[in-house]
Amino acid sequence: MHGFSEGTYDAVVIGAGHAGSEAALALARTGQKTVLLTLNLDSIGFLPCNPSVGGTAKGHLVREIDALGGEMGVVADLTALQYRMLNTGKGAAVQSLRAQTDKNAYHREMKRVLEHTENLRIVQGEAARILTENGKVSGVVTSYGGVFSCRAAVIATGVYLNARTITGEVVKESGPNGFAPATLLTQNLMELGYAVRRFKTGTPARLDGRTVNTSALTVQPGEDVFPFSFLNDGVPPSDRQKVCYLTYTNQKTHELILSNLDRAPLYNGTISSTGPRYCPSIETKVVRFSDKERHQLFLEPEGADTTEIYVQGLSTSLPHDLQKEMYRTVKGLEQCEIVRYAYAIEYDCIDTLDVLPTLESKKVEGLYTAGQINGTSGYEEAAAQGLVAGLNASLKLRGLPPLILRRDQAYIGVLIDDLVTKGTDEPYRMMTSRAEFRLLLRQDNADVRLTPIGRECGLVSDERWQRFLERKQMREEVLSLLNTRADNKQAAALLEAHVEHFTNGVTYSDLLRRNIPIKELKREFGLFEGVPNDILLSAETEVRYEGYLKTSEREREKAKRMEEKPLPPDLDYEHIDGLRLEAREKLARIRPLNLGQAERISGVNPADIAVLMVYLTLKERK
Repeated sequence: MHGFSEGTYDAVVIGAGHAGSEAALALARTGQKTVLLTLNLDSIGFLPCNPSVGGTAKGHLVREIDALGGEMGVVADLTALQYRMLNTGKGAAVQSLRAQTDKNAYHREMKRVLEHTENLRIVQGEAARILTENGKVSGVVTSYGGVFSCRAAVIATGVYLNARTITGEVVKESGPNGFAPATLLTQNLMELGYAVRRFKTGTPARLDGRTVNTSALTVQPGEDVFPFSFLNDGVPPSDRQKVCYLTYTNQKTHELILSNLDRAPLYNGTISSTGPRYCPSIETKVVRFSDKERHQLFLEPEGADTTEIYVQGLSTSLPHDLQKEMYRTVKGLEQCEIVRYAYAIEYDCIDTLDVLPTLESKKVEGLYTAGQINGTSGYEEAAAQGLVAGLNASLKLRGLPPLILRRDQAYIGVLIDDLVTKGTDEPYRMMTSRAEFRLLLRQDNADVRLTPIGRECGLVSDERWQRFLERKQMREEVLSLLNTRADNKQAAALLEAHVEHFTNGVTYSDLLRRNIPIKELKREFGLFEGVPNDILLSAETEVRYEGYLKTSEREREKAKRMEEKPLPPDLDYEHIDGLRLEAREKLARIRPLNLGQAERISGVNPADIAVLMVYLTLKERK
């Protein structure tokens, strides 16, 4: 093929899904001349599965992306149809924001933002090869022979690498939603030394909303919560938000599936790749949880300008005829018509033990990976990695130190550390239980934790920084006010309503500790006028969990001390006496940056860490 120059750039981003969009924006906004290469302009920022952003732990990621100067939260707020707060019956640490978004509007808005970003060129085309010189990235070649010369590249190919969709007996070489797959890059990745593996995910059918009997279903209204972006003060009132509906599978649904497992690709051998543990198909749920009489389903609008309904919880790869029969067994869907049938999709990804905590490759300098190519599932996980990969590529190009978020700093730090230290044998999903410092890593304080870091890296704009300073001052004023004394009469009346013993001279903080919600203080005492809900939640949590937070801070300091003990990159683990064989192999394979990362490697136990500490101490003395 005849090659031709497409120009010289600082960086090329391959793929324009959620990872690619954030990577391209992080690079361009920090002054790097960037190309965003995508198979199809119509798939930019596309939501191929559920029309939502956020969710358990994922909402934390979106708020962190926003705090660092990313775009996902801004676009989600602009296109949100409904907001809900998950896990409100639990503590503040695990409560997570989720929004139904308008699928088409989200794509259009993200595309608009990218098109109007300085230093960014968008090109429709397929990446065929990564060019290297002396072990460093030197360019990206398209399937048509176009050569983009560059010093850094971010691979964010999503589920498109050698993608194929499976529905019953029908297998097609296709990306999600009928988009074309990327068929050329996998071979090049293998040549560069990557270990390639095969993962799977799936999606439910979309129904014609006019054929759904919503009167038979439980209404799930929106809620008056706070937005994703710290640039915004509030969300539309709940009565102006779209509603979702709740229904369930039943015995008839389950019997239909169980009697047709021979036609189910997951059980007849058509699909052999690894699927997501925490978002299984309905076939897997019915087989694995045979004792359950029903499974919860949510009917969610795909957009404000369409009748399409997404059936959350009913993902399947059954043949079309069985899909139609199955969906019609569900209450409210007896007469439903399917407009897009469900399918499973398989795709190539890499082993993230070949990736550094900066998301740069251990194989090729200047090459970064982000999103589902790293074995993750979910838009939010992808966007978080995209931002970190793009920002680290930019920092390297500018000759600045890299950004490595620790586990005690951000959910993003937990996500990336899990991937590069432990690896994953199945599509990885972020969960609050993975974060040992989750009380410190709440969604309400993401800006306090991360906006100064984003500012230091050059990604936080002047507007966002000013907004951060205003919010910080407001938070401090709320905390100060909470330590003042409340009116005795009003306080006594409140406490009596809550069947509490009252002591004279009580402060507002005392009332919070006696389980009076801060919203109730606001209403009863006329306080906090104009203060955003997330700032109130943050202040309330700081007061109520003061003792636990101090304990977490002490644990954080211990963890930081381990992270601050670096391990030489060329350390010869084979010749360190006292290390077990498994530990030597794992340490040599992963090459941890410090003792903290070393102790989190599966197969490395406390005795091995003690050996390393002694070795480092003796080396320092010498």
